[in-house]
Amino acid sequence: MSRPLRRWSRFHVASSRSRWCHRIHCCSPVSFLLAIASALFAILSGGAVSLAAVPLKTICRVKGQEENTLHGLGLVVGLKGTGDGGSFLPTVRSMGVALEMMGNPLGKNGLGELKDAKNVALVMVTAVVPAAGGRQGDKVDCTVHSVGSAKSLAGGTLFLTPLVGPNPKDERVYALAEGPITLDSTDMSTTGRIHGGCRFEADFFNPFIKDGRVTLVLEPAYADFQVAQETAELINSQMSVQTGGVPVAKAINQVNIEVLIPRQYADDPVLFVSQLLELPLMDVPLGPRVVINERSGTILIGGDVEIGPVVVTHKNMVIQAGGGALSQFVAVDSQQPQNPTLKSLVDALNALNTPPQDIITIIKGLERNGKLRAELILQ
Repeated sequence: MSRPLRRWSRFHVASSRSRWCHRIHCCSPVSFLLAIASALFAILSGGAVSLAAVPLKTICRVKGQEENTLHGLGLVVGLKGTGDGGSFLPTVRSMGVALEMMGNPLGKNGLGELKDAKNVALVMVTAVVPAAGGRQGDKVDCTVHSVGSAKSLAGGTLFLTPLVGPNPKDERVYALAEGPITLDSTDMSTTGRIHGGCRFEADFFNPFIKDGRVTLVLEPAYADFQVAQETAELINSQMSVQTGGVPVAKAINQVNIEVLIPRQYADDPVLFVSQLLELPLMDVPLGPRVVINERSGTILIGGDVEIGPVVVTHKNMVIQAGGGALSQFVAVDSQQPQNPTLKSLVDALNALNTPPQDIITIIKGLERNGKLRAELILQ
């Protein structure tokens, strides 16, 4: 017999700094860390956090320095009867092509010879190229996902698979992937990882200069018209000696700042960019952040992180956060904003003895749903 749903109605907590240490319902590690984080933010900054001066490299990146994904279709062999089987024709055809390329073409019966092949599975292989790019011979992890009817990839080995770039019109092979598969979770037996299984066969770098200019891209937590304009003004003032007072930086919008490389740096743009990213910007506001370490189950919430009105249904419980006409819990502070805080939601979950990993799953769901009013950082 299933357990009845427990309903926790809309809740409020005090936003006043003097009342930051309200009652914690469950003495779990998550609650303890949340209390410490809230105390530090409340005592040191009163809720609004800013830095006296930060280098530009902490709030922005150079356009072109982004992660990219390589992909390809491959075959996993060596399975213990948990493969796609002979009835899944895409796998059978791929096996036929692989055998022919290895000098062992099919006989008179063609693909019918592979009808009993149950130890092979067709998979999608992906690998992430770091933001700094990759050199020939570098190795990175790759992930495999079953695309057929395989029951499990446990014990399998990825057959040598070519990987192409993100541009579908570019047929160049940038890397080769192969190796034994490790399952991250037994619950996800059709998805696995190969540690260091992707080796670059060609250099993969994105250009960071276009038409003699570089573009600085503000991180989402700092994307703001004022921050963009102040960044451009800082660059122009600090580079005035080298440029003879001619402005070289211009804020294009709230995210992008375009910077012209001075003539004296034309032959050494790396030196210019390195100096550019070290320029200190004063009084940069730090947006709210939530830092999660999924391995240890640690959750750190900065400041009064708010969430939008939402109803969370998870396993045997239902929690309504904000937006309800009725409430069993009265606000502790009448000056509290309309939206509930993430810390209140976590405290409510702790009161229901929710495991830390389930809390992390709920927070990630809030972020995907656009209800988390903060930057989510996963470690």
